Amino acid sequence: MDTTVIAPDAGAADLPPPIARRRTFAIISHPDAGKTTLTEKLLLFGGAIQLAGAVKARGERRRARSDWMKVEQERGISVTSAVMTYDYKDCTFNLLDTPGHEDFSEDTYRTLTAVDSAIMVIDAAKGIEAQTRKLFEVCRLRNVPIVTFINKLDREARDPFELLDEIEQTLQLDVTPASWPIGMGKGFLGCYDLFEDKLLLIARSKGERPAEGEQCQGLDDPKLDKLLPDYAVRELREQVEMARGLCPAFDFEAYRAGDMTPVYFGSALNNFGVRELLEGVARLAPPPRIQPAAERPVPPADDKVAGFVFKIQANMDPKHRDRIAFVRLASGHFKRGMKLKQVRTGKLLNVHNPVLFLAQDRELAEEAWAGDIIGIPNHGNLHLGDTLTEGEELHFTGLPAFAPELLQKVRPKDPLKAKHLGRALTQLAEEGAARVFKPRLGADWIVGVVGALQFEVMADRIRTEYDVPVIFEPTVYYTARWLESDDPAALKALTEGERSAIADDHDDCPVFLARNAWHLEDAQKNHPKVRFLKTRERVV
Repeated sequence: MDTTVIAPDAGAADLPPPIARRRTFAIISHPDAGKTTLTEKLLLFGGAIQLAGAVKARGERRRARSDWMKVEQERGISVTSAVMTYDYKDCTFNLLDTPGHEDFSEDTYRTLTAVDSAIMVIDAAKGIEAQTRKLFEVCRLRNVPIVTFINKLDREARDPFELLDEIEQTLQLDVTPASWPIGMGKGFLGCYDLFEDKLLLIARSKGERPAEGEQCQGLDDPKLDKLLPDYAVRELREQVEMARGLCPAFDFEAYRAGDMTPVYFGSALNNFGVRELLEGVARLAPPPRIQPAAERPVPPADDKVAGFVFKIQANMDPKHRDRIAFVRLASGHFKRGMKLKQVRTGKLLNVHNPVLFLAQDRELAEEAWAGDIIGIPNHGNLHLGDTLTEGEELHFTGLPAFAPELLQKVRPKDPLKAKHLGRALTQLAEEGAARVFKPRLGADWIVGVVGALQFEVMADRIRTEYDVPVIFEPTVYYTARWLESDDPAALKALTEGERSAIADDHDDCPVFLARNAWHLEDAQKNHPKVRFLKTRERVV
């Protein structure tokens, strides 16, 4: 397995240099695999933050940069995607940290429409877990190239061959090791970088960064015998020879097609293996890719600016009731002050104050290129899925919306705050934090979510961000389905005949609220010309 030669980036040659140097990627994992810690360390090694070990620090310094929301800091989990833009060597990284908790997976699914590659983080003791598999499948649908980081080698872990085999068998993905671990747990000495032929020894001191590594002339270099104990050198040489016999050589095109993953080993908590992962993303990950639209594919090298809103976040700054639309630029060279057409409404938007992000922190964006994520402050006029262009009628595709699996009624503790609650729910729904339905009969609001934890988080946010304490209560409804029909009369017959089961979502789309499985099946049987949608694509 010759892993020392990495093919040059064929795709970047056709792109303007500022676009060719962009790397827009997400980090995906099961909860507790160490994703947020790794995100923090990628920022540290990339020079975006100076405080090493912030995850281990005390008090306010303990807050991970990507977990900026009050509820995230209180609970120690990521519940919203964060964007971090920074330069590393010759690249500009747009790093998107995603929620690991499965109850917030829809935010992750939307985020994956905005990236060109991903880092998959795996706990070395647990291997592939349920949420990892789900998120990988979303990446596979879009052929997103994946680099794998097997984390927590400083703890007792599974055999590396077993882990590689599990990735290959479970995900149907070719694997090739980019580095190889030397020991594990208390006996973890470091890794050998197979792509660069470097010995990387874990620091036993409290230093912030491991050494750059000892350059070697292959695994037969006598230098290894001087730097490692006899048993470790012998085991390293045997295991790497076996790995080279079992694993295919790194294939640049197979990786870019989403069929192969290079695998790095390390310990994010100890800053180990992070630099090599960062170098791997810079060297291997694709520059901005062609984005799908209903009218035509949109290449990043197009002269005209085009982009789509994949995320809305309210109250990033609680002092200013702001709403930021996160826009992935698909093509062109954006400059502050440009007028962009909002295709859904046909209106021109004067973009005076676009921002770039480092999680909650932001700075004014004087310019941005295809591949970048910019934030556009607005007062609710931009929606998820909106397309912005310099005039062309484009509708980007692939942004998913899912019918909720859990439904509850919500009411304010103070009845006089009913109007404030309606405003809060609408804003949170526009963010994509939950589905919010207003039944056509009655005064109740119905909230639908994918996971039960979302109800708690919503209650926290409505209370802290909008000063409206609320109560969630059980409802008679079992599930929700969006309604569509090519025959307006058929749709009207359903909505008129089932008035008590009809609601509207925040986009004013009609929704059927079923009381039980039989009710849903009966409605579908009685109204064959109406489509009852469990998922729908946002094309606006």
